[in-house]
Amino acid sequence: MSIVKIFMFQKIKKIFQVPDLRNRVLFVLAVFGIFRLMANIPMPGFTMNQIEDLFARFQMLKIADLLVGGTLDQFSIIMLGLGPYITGVIIIQLLTIVWPKLKKMYREEGDAGRQKVNQYGRMLTVPFAYLQGYGMLSLFQYQEVLPKIPFIETVGILTIVAAGTVFLMWLGELVTEKGIGNGISLIIFAGIVAVVPSNIGQVSMEIISNPDRVPVYLLFFIMVLFIIYGVVHVNEARRNVPVSYAKQVKGKKVYGGASTYLPLSLNPSGVIPIIFAMSIVVLPSMLMGFLTGVEGSVGNFAQMGVEFFQNTWVYGGLIFIFVGVFTYFYTAVTFDPNSVAENLQKMGGFIPGIRPGKSTSNYLTYILNRTLLIGALFLGTVAVLPMAISSLTNIQAFGFLIGGAALIIIVSVVITTGKQIDAQLQMREYDNL
Repeated sequence: MSIVKIFMFQKIKKIFQVPDLRNRVLFVLAVFGIFRLMANIPMPGFTMNQIEDLFARFQMLKIADLLVGGTLDQFSIIMLGLGPYITGVIIIQLLTIVWPKLKKMYREEGDAGRQKVNQYGRMLTVPFAYLQGYGMLSLFQYQEVLPKIPFIETVGILTIVAAGTVFLMWLGELVTEKGIGNGISLIIFAGIVAVVPSNIGQVSMEIISNPDRVPVYLLFFIMVLFIIYGVVHVNEARRNVPVSYAKQVKGKKVYGGASTYLPLSLNPSGVIPIIFAMSIVVLPSMLMGFLTGVEGSVGNFAQMGVEFFQNTWVYGGLIFIFVGVFTYFYTAVTFDPNSVAENLQKMGGFIPGIRPGKSTSNYLTYILNRTLLIGALFLGTVAVLPMAISSLTNIQAFGFLIGGAALIIIVSVVITTGKQIDAQLQMREYDNL
């Protein structure tokens, strides 16, 4: 038995030896079971063959289905997953730029302010669920996947879909409170990895029917290991800016005088730029796809547009560019060098060799732009890797392991959850000393 296997076995054994931690892990697994059960309860009135053909024609639907947890292609009662919640939270965060009250609340009122802003995102979940659900129903009806549905039945279906999204959001909050890690991220993670059994079956059948493909699959999984290794290291990379605190004398006591650092992440925006970029780039193709059935010049123009945007080089190039643009844009939303410099000055902190105030802000902006360049190039490369490797190997299975938003979500969730489990175990060890 290898050292890695022994280490993993010992960690799992420790987890189940601690009652509180064991209950938290079992609670998360129970929520996963509920989520997957609901994901396989379909709405009545559609044909799987038709919906599979629809997903094959619209790349945007594949991306959306992956991010909501594999519930959309089943047309399940939770077909939108947590998509409306994610949309609401992202829009609220973007509004913090143009709405001074939200900006002050998010950046100056601490955890209480951020919780209020997140609450607004939860409130937007319901209207977005109705809007997105109506859009999906309209698409399915336009493409003749679903028959025309009376207004009353449409409202009923949309209510079920919205209720399913709110229920998942509630489950995510419960996991955050009573489980381990961030509940919303864990549910999305569970939906992404749920395709593993079907992918294994797909690969096994292809190898059995065509043994000559074995070297190609070996090359594929070697590339997967290198990609995951790179994503993990870049995701955890930090640029540490040294910070010192001046000594303060109050009465007979001396405070401060410590030295620390300000960590600037190489990828501070996470997976958000990839989601934005894919949504923007695929939208024209999706809209034109609706018009391909129209006779005459409009239909011909729409068909030409679909072929243009679905060209691998065009699609990949646009994705790469937009990921870089959104990386800088979203970081500007979430990180304000002026605010950081002001807070450092208030606490008596300074960067050695840099004057407090505006000079510190300019220095942080300079460092941030340099690190963001590497982060943007990394995210852009990760975003186009699935297309490049799929074209090279002609392998469609395990696409979530070779790049894109899914891989970054998996890496982030695994690392964050693992750190929280380690912290819980260490805390128990200290309590037993």
